[in-house]
Amino acid sequence: MTDKLNFDDKFARFSEHWRPKVVAALNGQEVKLVKVAGTFPWHHHDEEDEFFLVWKGRFRVEFRDHAVDLEPGEALVVPRGTEHRTLAEEEAWVVIFEPAATPNTGNVVDAEFTAPQGAKI
Repeated sequence: MTDKLNFDDKFARFSEHWRPKVVAALNGQEVKLVKVAGTFPWHHHDEEDEFFLVWKGRFRVEFRDHAVDLEPGEALVVPRGTEHRTLAEEEAWVVIFEPAATPNTGNVVDAEFTAPQGAKI
């Protein structure tokens, strides 16, 4: 892909929450956009680190012993194997970098939150 990406344009193309959309892939990694609102289930990823970058709104990553609040332009890496959950009191837009085909719910299968793999926009 040699065309530029406009994240605002890509975010405008979908409305559902907790359903990441792949916008680019490189070196075995995917760049995903996701809109979030409410609270995601506790989970971990055995083999994958996750990178979250807030594009719009406020986003919280909770761990069992502390929480990290993020605002636009702020990012956080959740190390593999670390139990966490994410939440946003109001809709937030988040950019995620992680290995291709990483399930969004990690070690948990949840009828409401587990998203289909590879959805692109």
